[in-house]
Amino acid sequence: MQKIIHIDLDCYYAAVEARDNPELRGIPIAIGGSQYGRGVLSTCNYEARQFGLHSAMPTAKALKLCPQLTLVPSNMDKYKAVSKQIRDIFSRYTDLIEPLSLDEAYLDVTDSTLFQGSATLIAEDIRKTIWNELNLTASAGVAPLKFVAKVASDINKPNGICVIPPHKMDSFIEQLELGKISGVGKVTLEKLHKLGFYKGKDIKESDHHVLLNHFGKFGQVLWQRCHGIDNRKVETSRVRKSVGVERTFQTDIYSEQQCIEAIETLYPKLVERLEKASRDNDIIKQGLKLKFQDFKQTTVEHKKLHLDKGYFLELLKEGLERQQNRGIRLIGISVSLNTEKDSDQMTLF
Repeated sequence: MQKIIHIDLDCYYAAVEARDNPELRGIPIAIGGSQYGRGVLSTCNYEARQFGLHSAMPTAKALKLCPQLTLVPSNMDKYKAVSKQIRDIFSRYTDLIEPLSLDEAYLDVTDSTLFQGSATLIAEDIRKTIWNELNLTASAGVAPLKFVAKVASDINKPNGICVIPPHKMDSFIEQLELGKISGVGKVTLEKLHKLGFYKGKDIKESDHHVLLNHFGKFGQVLWQRCHGIDNRKVETSRVRKSVGVERTFQTDIYSEQQCIEAIETLYPKLVERLEKASRDNDIIKQGLKLKFQDFKQTTVEHKKLHLDKGYFLELLKEGLERQQNRGIRLIGISVSLNTEKDSDQMTLF
C-alpha cells in the first residue's frame, strides 16, 4: 500500500515576506493587489483571514473588510528561489516528488527506509527541517491515497499534521464533507446538496448512475473517491498544458485600441514563457481573456497550430462583442500546448 505525504506551506508568499521583514509580523498582510484597490489578492496571512480575507479576493473588497491591511508587492523571483530550497529538502527524503505549485507537493515515501519506514515520522522531520533551515511552517497530510493526503494536510493548519492510517480510511471518507474534495467547487457542491449528497457516505450509498447522469466523468471520479479508490501515482514529471500572461489595469479601459496596446505589451512576455515551457512551441489553441469592471469574465479560445500575434487581435474583436459597455479591468492572452506530443517525447527519452 502506498505511503503518500502532501506538504503545504502555510500562507507561503505572506510567510516569506514576514520572515524577511519583522515589521510585517503579527499584522494583517496580503500579497498582490494595489493601494488603489485594483487587482486581487494572491494570498494573505492568518491575521488577515480573521477579517474574512482570502486568495483571489478583489483588493477593494479586502480593504473594506480590513482597512488596516498592509499590501505587499509580489516578488516571484524570491518565492521561486525559496521554493527551490524547499524542493531540495524534499529530495533528501525521496526522489518521488510531484510539485503542485511553489509551496505544495506530493511525496511518495512507500519504499523509504528512513525512520523505519514511518511516513508519519518522515513528514514530521520534513516539517521540522523546513522550519529549522528556512524559518517557515508547513502542514502535512499522510495517507495511502493522494486525495486523502491532500484533504488531510488542511485539517490541522497552520503548522500541523494529520495522519489517516489505512484502518481509518473508510470512516474518514464516509464523514468527509464533499466540498473538501478537490474538484468540488461552489456550483458543483450546491448541485450535490440539492440531490441530497453532503458527505462521502451519501455518495458511497448512492447509485453511481445518478452521479454519471448529473456530473458526467466527474461523477465517476467522485464515486470512486468516496469508495476509497484513487489509483493515481505520484508523478515526477508533469506535462504543462497551457502558458499565459495577463495584466490588471490601474483604471478600467474601454476602447479596442487600449486593448491592442496591452496585447502588444503582453505578447513578448508570452513568447518568453512559451520558449521555456515547450521545446517546439507546439501549440494547439490561442486564447484571450477579458475581465470586466463587474468582475465577470469571458474567454475566447480557438484552434491555432502556430503562434500568431495577429490572431489575438481577432480573438479580441470577438471578446469585445460581449463587453456591453463595461470597463475592462484585466486582459490576458494564452496558448494551449500539445501535451500528447510532450508525453511521447518524455516516454521516448
